[in-house]
Amino acid sequence: MFTKFIPLLALLLFFTTPADAKKCLYISSYHAGYEWNDGIERGIESVLKGKCELDKFYMNTKHNKSKAYGEKVAVQAKEYIEKSKPDILIAADDNASRYLIQPYFRNVKMPVVFCGINHTVKPYGYPYTNATGMIEISPIRPLLHYVKNSLTHLKHGVYLASDALSQHKEFELNRKVYAAQGIQLTSVFVKSMREWMAAYRKAQKQGDFLILGNNGGIEDWDDEKASRHALKEGILLSVTNYDWMNRYAILAVTKLAEEQGEWAAKVALAVLDGEKISDIPIIVNRRWNVFINTSLLESSGIKLSHKIMLQAKRISL
Repeated sequence: MFTKFIPLLALLLFFTTPADAKKCLYISSYHAGYEWNDGIERGIESVLKGKCELDKFYMNTKHNKSKAYGEKVAVQAKEYIEKSKPDILIAADDNASRYLIQPYFRNVKMPVVFCGINHTVKPYGYPYTNATGMIEISPIRPLLHYVKNSLTHLKHGVYLASDALSQHKEFELNRKVYAAQGIQLTSVFVKSMREWMAAYRKAQKQGDFLILGNNGGIEDWDDEKASRHALKEGILLSVTNYDWMNRYAILAVTKLAEEQGEWAAKVALAVLDGEKISDIPIIVNRRWNVFINTSLLESSGIKLSHKIMLQAKRISL
């Protein structure tokens, strides 16, 4: 006698399930197309696919660096959140926490999972009762280990990067780690391709090795021009902690953007499934890759140890 109600019940379930589906909102500090954040996004998507409806909001603070802009776009993000009503926020990189999460979503009902914050969360007052996350730590010490194993004369290195807040923080962390080993680092921060090329050339005569920081924020960056320049000018051991910079460095020990996104998405699902977010500790990333650019290695004439050559993945120009 109940069979005639089954089609109606199935129809009701069909139409109500999408409305009842959980909604996850990814807040990116930067823009679509920025390589590191694209990796975080891929990690998030791979975990949430079919499990949580994923929406995205890009703050675009890599192109617009002023505090006034950051505060303005944060208000827009807040209004979007209030309108779209997601069940959880995944906030990537420092500026999402600086301008949006800390002022508007600290210790409130909305759960927040952050990732990609460089080195420390102290400036943003974490932990919150409604938030947890993964801090982004560059594998500086593993890279230093390889540098020490590759060079006999090691007193001074040059750190070359874009003139961005995150890179000033990154340099200071590098400086402290290398100083503990009796190695001096000096920094060069640039805003244009021309400045980067000039600094790269000059560094070949300034130090015993060259660390390449992030190029993000150099608006006129040209991959092919940078590759040709590194191949022509590079005689020092050049190293980096960024996988997209391994085109211009002989040795790269790099973190994985996807690790940040995958972990954040898994935590988001756990929270949506009922786990208390305040019981999930803040952690740091734990995985890295090792790359050797064989084209730059051959042109420089530098010899790396057999152990490094066996461990590393190879790329070429």
